[in-house]
Amino acid sequence: MVDTCDERLNEKLGEKYQALLEYLESLGSVAVAFSGGVDSTFLLHAAQDALGGNVVAVTFTSPLFPERELKEAAAFCKAAGIRQVMVGSRELEIEGFAQNPTNRCYLCKRELLGKIGQVAQAEGAAAVVEGSNLDDEADYRPGLQAVAELGIKSPLRAVGLTKAEIRGLSCRFGLPTWDKQSFACLATRFPYGDQISEAKLQMVDKAEQLLFDLGFRQARVRIHGNLARIEILPEEFSRFMEEDVRIRVDAAFREYGFAYVTLDVRGYRTGSMNEVI
Repeated sequence: MVDTCDERLNEKLGEKYQALLEYLESLGSVAVAFSGGVDSTFLLHAAQDALGGNVVAVTFTSPLFPERELKEAAAFCKAAGIRQVMVGSRELEIEGFAQNPTNRCYLCKRELLGKIGQVAQAEGAAAVVEGSNLDDEADYRPGLQAVAELGIKSPLRAVGLTKAEIRGLSCRFGLPTWDKQSFACLATRFPYGDQISEAKLQMVDKAEQLLFDLGFRQARVRIHGNLARIEILPEEFSRFMEEDVRIRVDAAFREYGFAYVTLDVRGYRTGSMNEVI
């Protein structure tokens, strides 16, 4: 994460942001896949900047996303005066999804982006846009296949914006998400091939919420059967090892349903479940 808005990047980022606005303007009107995360919030802000009222935000209510994320997404739209459509989603009912194959993200994205397309048609939006950035191309992202197949636009990737640049611009524009922790849907906490259930999703959600409540800035709780593998930033290891914190985490995680609680010595990293592919 960046700590301050680096004014030295103004010219470089200003050119990319102008290119983003021009790209969005060329679409005329858009439905934005909006989760409330760093990337989609920045994209939604830019879309409103470029298109004014010709923007609708589409957010899914789902067991794969914590309640806190939905509340933050709704609060942003209300404060910015952006129309938001909430769509109910039951990813566990998508054929094959709960079995957690390596193309799980593709199955999910194809279903959800299809629903956003329906909202776009009903709202009169000319295009659907989503918030993947240039860095996403370096990781295993099967969901991008669904983006391509359905003709969904990826403006941030199109103009070459990286995560760090998105954070920098978000900071400059005063967006509340500029230093928000990275988040991915809770299905990413399961090893490929392990069955995903709503009960286990709730275990992970409660466990991660506890870590955030304890003040950890970035956290993932990966679930391996009845074992929790905690990923936090290495610089926060010493805080985690304080006796009162360890005891509280262990007791709470066991209450949630975990039999074993471990700390990953490599620390937090995105896509750690993809390392075995």
